[in-house]
Amino acid sequence: MIPTELLKKIRRIEIRTSHMVNDVLAGQYHSAFKGRGMEFEEVRTYQIGDDVRTIDWNVSARYGHPYVKIFKEERELTVMLLVDLSRSHNFGTADQLKRELAAEICATLAFSAIRNNDKIGLITFTDEVEKFVPAKKGSKHVLRIIRDLLYEEPQGKGTDLSVAFEHLNRVTSRKCVVFVVSDFQDAGYEQPMRIARRRHDVIPITITDQREVDLPNVGLVELIDAETGQIVVVDTANKRLRGQYAAGAISKADERTDQFRRANIDAIDVMTGQSFVDPLQRFFRKRKAKL
Repeated sequence: MIPTELLKKIRRIEIRTSHMVNDVLAGQYHSAFKGRGMEFEEVRTYQIGDDVRTIDWNVSARYGHPYVKIFKEERELTVMLLVDLSRSHNFGTADQLKRELAAEICATLAFSAIRNNDKIGLITFTDEVEKFVPAKKGSKHVLRIIRDLLYEEPQGKGTDLSVAFEHLNRVTSRKCVVFVVSDFQDAGYEQPMRIARRRHDVIPITITDQREVDLPNVGLVELIDAETGQIVVVDTANKRLRGQYAAGAISKADERTDQFRRANIDAIDVMTGQSFVDPLQRFFRKRKAKL
């Protein structure tokens, strides 16, 4: 049975993200993604300004004056959420864990999808695939996804993005919009990501905590790697050490950005304790401008 406190948390996320979808992101998700193509709807008489390439010559010959074909966009999309549940996501220093932020972002995307009559599915992973939820429609389905993101205890500890991308390609037979929500604390996933990119619209969402970027000056601190269990004691009063720590974080972020750029992938960066709405809106506006 799901704990009462967790049910309350799911309800709070549902209310908050539904508000953002309806009042803040209304229309932006729809305009950022094209449908699967154009579907024939009907023919009508030619009007001045119509594209002559749409003339239906068979119907025009039959009735003795020009008719044109009318098409409508085939809107329905399949959206897949690839969500990292590795141990490093049970970390957060801004009144919010990375896992909790991931759940809010996914809830917002999921409610946006069903509001536009799209299907939404889920793949959770660590260093193995944890769960696959086939894409469906409906608010109950979205609530199930939120519950899984917050409640399910993963078996693995580490991060293997390659496994997630390979599983995605095995279980999907049609093109999907794929949001990959992770801190991307992994290496060697560029080639599997490129393969997935050939079939799908892959959109990475990188979640970072401020303390993964800079260390505060608080003296001796014992740090534990959540995924490996390795323990190290560092002297945060050492200015040089703090500088090296920040430089390492920047270097990793730059390398990740270069990987996405080489694969021609648009990415979104979010930070715990900060609003993720602005980064989403910037992404949707950028994507719309490319259409």
